Amino acid sequence: MLRMRNIVFEFSRITEQGALAAYKYIGRYDKNAADGAAVKAMRYMMNILDFNGEIVIGEGEMDEAPMLYIGEKVGKGGMNLDIAVDPIDGTKLVSEGKNNSVCVLAAAEKGLILKAPDMYMEKLAVNETAKDAIDLDLPLKDNLLNIATALNKEISDLTVAILDRERHEETINMMKSLNIKIYTFSDGDIVTGLLTCMPFSDVDVLYGIGGAPEGVLLATAVRALGGNMQGKLIPYSKVYPNDSNCKELAKIEKERCAEIGVKIGKKLELDDLVRGDDFIFSLTGITNGDLVQGVHRVNNMATTETLLIRGKSQTIRIIKSTHLLDKKDDYLLDLLL
Repeated sequence: MLRMRNIVFEFSRITEQGALAAYKYIGRYDKNAADGAAVKAMRYMMNILDFNGEIVIGEGEMDEAPMLYIGEKVGKGGMNLDIAVDPIDGTKLVSEGKNNSVCVLAAAEKGLILKAPDMYMEKLAVNETAKDAIDLDLPLKDNLLNIATALNKEISDLTVAILDRERHEETINMMKSLNIKIYTFSDGDIVTGLLTCMPFSDVDVLYGIGGAPEGVLLATAVRALGGNMQGKLIPYSKVYPNDSNCKELAKIEKERCAEIGVKIGKKLELDDLVRGDDFIFSLTGITNGDLVQGVHRVNNMATTETLLIRGKSQTIRIIKSTHLLDKKDDYLLDLLL
């Protein structure tokens, strides 16, 4: 336990370097290049730090982007850890210079993080006050009514965040009929999901179908913040039924889920997504956002802002760092990029 405490700040260095690498591509309209830069920088940092890690949540297959692949070994030796990583949550946000793109990582002792494949997940997240009011096996309308009751609100006073996607059109129309305040966002549901647990935020609920890796990462932070989250793995064929490759992709997803012992469509409780509390969560802003500020660079100086959480102590830190970048640092970044 003490050893996890001793390395907590090292993980902020990993996401900081990922964010610094991605900064070069803000507004360049090349999301794969941005993702690749963050991947290489994070891989480099992990491999010079004192832990023995295995990537159990990676990303890249669904976006056809470079990836820290599932099963990859990282670190130069030490305590054994499972690593969940999303080098950029919101690659499109980076490429288009929009807010709320972040670099995210979670680390825990072996076996505590769900090894979810890179597919889609239905997600429902709330804060501590409403943590006992959710059940993904019930219709969403029932959940919203129960959440409103738990929060001592009229249902019309709820604010629900949901990805702006065609697949959510019916859900959005249902919420409109209840006069619920709807916050739609284009990408990046980790930041938006965390807003449900932040006292300064108006967001009460995150709902919708997004990436499963992001869902597991969100669950670690929600757990530390005292909230609750449930999820269900959703096949590609249900999300994009008109895609000519959907049946083949759904078959692959089913095989992957069978390999790791999870069932598509089965409700995953918070304890299924992340077990115990001995974990670290680090999130660094790339562009400015609702949760943390993005990278700012002037000449040879860059600043970053990181949300760093240690689950065991429920310690939550916002770390503002200044990075002095000399020619050696720029040369290193050029090698990484």
